[in-house]
Amino acid sequence: MPEPESGQPPSGRAESDRPDSDRSDRATPGGACSGGATHVPQGSPPEFSAQEPAPLKDPARTPGWADRVGKERRLGIGSGPGRLLILVYGVFTVAAASRSLYQLIAQYEDAPLAYVLSAVSALVYAFITLALVRGGEGARRAALLCCAAELVGVLVVGTWTLVEPAAFPDETVWSDYGMGYLFIPIFLPVTGLLWLRRASRA
Repeated sequence: MPEPESGQPPSGRAESDRPDSDRSDRATPGGACSGGATHVPQGSPPEFSAQEPAPLKDPARTPGWADRVGKERRLGIGSGPGRLLILVYGVFTVAAASRSLYQLIAQYEDAPLAYVLSAVSALVYAFITLALVRGGEGARRAALLCCAAELVGVLVVGTWTLVEPAAFPDETVWSDYGMGYLFIPIFLPVTGLLWLRRASRA
């Protein structure tokens, strides 16, 4: 008896004699089941239709970012030598404020003008200290104006105390150009002006 040729069913049955389930599996491309669902091989990752999130923007690639950062660094007037100025102005703020507060409360009748001027100097010192700590272009300009006003005040009050000492029964912070404080009050605004102008040109 001759053997059946390759590709033909060995039993000799025709393709039409096979069950419907077998024919549907062979007829469906990609191995689809008779129910219409697509067969997914095991172990393959599922596919998602959601879009991927947009990548975060690099701030270094933003136009003008380097200029803004450099400007902020240049305007750090409280860094470097500015730290020493903050320290000195902070000490003078506490010293002048505590002294003037006590004098205004307990000794106001003795020398009201001198004590009021000491309180004014304490306010100037405090404002300059805060401006140096805050930093920025606006704070630099405000500190520059206050340092100029401080220098004018030291010169005016110092000259006034020398010309008319009777008007000042007691000393102020700026009396005799700050002689009672080792002349630091007259050198302090000059140093502040130089540093603030240098910081603006840096």
